[in-house]
Amino acid sequence: MADRDIILYSLTTCIFCKRTKEFLDECGAKYECVLVDQLQGDERKKVVEDIKKVNPKLSFPTLVIDGEAIIGFKQDQIEEALR
Repeated sequence: MADRDIILYSLTTCIFCKRTKEFLDECGAKYECVLVDQLQGDERKKVVEDIKKVNPKLSFPTLVIDGEAIIGFKQDQIEEALR
């Protein structure tokens, strides 16, 4: 798998975030996981602003692969984006 810029914005309480993370792990993808609900203060504000740029509704999970956002756990879209 080619190196990709992959960031998963998730919540610790979100089952779909967990499924997305598990799927990325199964695929062997290297990614950064940002647990938004564990951030505080200015760091959290900055991350929320970053998410809103690609997902104005601020829903989770928000997966960004090479600048393209996939909102929610959409296995087919994730597989396609990882190819």
